[in-house]
Amino acid sequence: MKFRVLMVCLGNICRSPLAEGLLKSKVAASEIFVDSAGTGNYHVGDSPDRRSIAIARRYDLDITDQRGRQFSVEDFDNFDLIFAMDNFNYRDILELARNEADRKKVHLILNEIFPGENVDVPDPYHGGEQGFENVYQMLNEACDNIAKKLTEGAYDLSR
Repeated sequence: MKFRVLMVCLGNICRSPLAEGLLKSKVAASEIFVDSAGTGNYHVGDSPDRRSIAIARRYDLDITDQRGRQFSVEDFDNFDLIFAMDNFNYRDILELARNEADRKKVHLILNEIFPGENVDVPDPYHGGEQGFENVYQMLNEACDNIAKKLTEGAYDLSR
């Protein structure tokens, strides 16, 4: 069975679609399934923000087929790892956790490059183009580390 990874932000149109696209580009689709969601229902069914699409395209990633969806309790059953983009969403995800097994799946994505520092990926939605570039670079580095750990078996790949 494929190992399954979920990227989560607030609206599922800026940060988590970029993280999804980045990680997908770094792992074998036959072994790892990657998806994204938002804790809010603001953009269910929407395409990623045009600025996320543009920054992804600048680096030869196509995220235009993604559609926003809301995180649900069932995601704890359907995913092995859940990466929150910031502390706000991390707490919202944990509030839905039913048990310790659910909680152990949830991680802050930037702890992959700043271990234990609990750094937020800033929400670029209300910022300019440079904010999307900065977010892309942070997520790219974090996804490099996640992909490496997945490849090396640092995460438990058994379900």
